[in-house]
Amino acid sequence: MMKVGFLGVGVMGAPMARNLARAGHTVAVYDASGRALAPFRGGNCRVALSAADAAMGADVVITMLPDSEHVRQALLGDDGACASLAQGRLVIDMSTISASASIVLGDELTRRGYRTIDAPVGRTPHDAAAGTLLIIAGGDDDDIAEARPLFECLGDTIVHAGPRGHGIKLKLVNNYMATVGALLTAEALTLANKAGLDRAATVKVLSSTTAGRGQLIVNYPKKVLAGDLTPGFPLRMAHKDVTHALSLGAELGAPLLLGAVAREMFSLARPWGRADEDWTAMLLLLEDVSRAEHLPPSAEA
Repeated sequence: MMKVGFLGVGVMGAPMARNLARAGHTVAVYDASGRALAPFRGGNCRVALSAADAAMGADVVITMLPDSEHVRQALLGDDGACASLAQGRLVIDMSTISASASIVLGDELTRRGYRTIDAPVGRTPHDAAAGTLLIIAGGDDDDIAEARPLFECLGDTIVHAGPRGHGIKLKLVNNYMATVGALLTAEALTLANKAGLDRAATVKVLSSTTAGRGQLIVNYPKKVLAGDLTPGFPLRMAHKDVTHALSLGAELGAPLLLGAVAREMFSLARPWGRADEDWTAMLLLLEDVSRAEHLPPSAEA
């Protein structure tokens, strides 16, 4: 069992701290919001007077805070955790913050004699309460091994993404795809609405095709990620179809902002010599444009 200083007990942090305490770890919690701390009074977590107080005698300090500056202040600010945390101890930031800020902060903590992991979480407050979060960790193997008993109290899926900094980078890639997908879904449903389509029928159709199930699940693993570009559906046809959809949107007054960008990208397939390749070859086209390395086919695809 470990002594844990837990900083940030909001919607996600509060159930996470409780799960650590429920598993038998000694947990001291602190939050700048007195309202957030109030439910912990009289419970099985010690309510600390400051971040430094929460870190006093701790083996591990965990931060679960809104953004980059909150994490820095909680660790390095006046009365921050590092004012009392012994050198050599482990600091785990489970917040979703700027990748560059996370790396700079990790470098600074390392210079001060601490070990650090970036381990942002995925999923919902319900998962935080149930202990079924996705934990995406970046750090040294030994540090991840030390943190694993804590992670196992918080999540049912633990991914070691690579060295320090890779956890937060992968989380931001995930969130980029999720947030842009939310807008794409909204655009598609608005187009259907403006076209007078039944909402239930629309959702049923979209949910049963690549549109709703997602390229990363349906097509990418068996096509471009497996090194197969034979066209199940060629890029030139994708360009045609998105053009027709944009024309419909223009007629109906439905804004299709992502579609407009997609059409311009699909239009590059011909000059890049990829018009007759599978539409998942868009990955290779974007890598060409950004001068990224083409990675070898995945053995898991």
